[in-house]
Amino acid sequence: MRTIPALFILLLLAACGRVGPPGPPGGRLPDRPRASETARCHADLRAEGVDFRPLPDRDYGNGCGVYGAVQLTDIGVPVTGITAMTCGQARAFSSWVRNAVAPAAYQMLGSELTRVQGMGTYACRNVVGSAGPARLSGHARANAADVGGFWLKDGRRVTILRDWNGADPQVAEFLRVVRRSACRRFGTVLSPDYNAAHRDHLHLEDDRAGFCR
Repeated sequence: MRTIPALFILLLLAACGRVGPPGPPGGRLPDRPRASETARCHADLRAEGVDFRPLPDRDYGNGCGVYGAVQLTDIGVPVTGITAMTCGQARAFSSWVRNAVAPAAYQMLGSELTRVQGMGTYACRNVVGSAGPARLSGHARANAADVGGFWLKDGRRVTILRDWNGADPQVAEFLRVVRRSACRRFGTVLSPDYNAAHRDHLHLEDDRAGFCR
């Protein structure tokens, strides 16, 4: 296994979000994005070479809806299980996959990233697995994405469920590096270290909460 360049690791870890209090902040869904914000976000995605399809706004009632959302169609790496996302969430997600996960896979595991296993974006539901009064999840506004694992060119499948505390320390460290790099781009990042509800995925949410667990 090749030695991981120190500069690479420092760049990934430098701006990791702080570890927050016992539970993630929440209780209020993000405001609907202004048309000008969405237009700027579309321009950012195009400048990065990301292909996407704008989606119409939808109000599904009970506080749930999709506003200023896109469907990512090509970010350079195939992604399964990902549908509507707010444009800001899509921008953070595509940047994370292209500029953090893919380089980390090659540098740390010696193989190219060929697929990301998504586990859903929009869902009209409450936060799962947290104590306290029920509150709508970021998924209820398509402002969150769950990721369960990664496929590599050499045939390996790295999953959160099996490998977070698995037998291969290099793979486990890769997963922690990509979590830390996610904390640079998303407001809330939840992993198996947070609670049992996240034992099989990373929850990535564009909410500016500064919570990384």
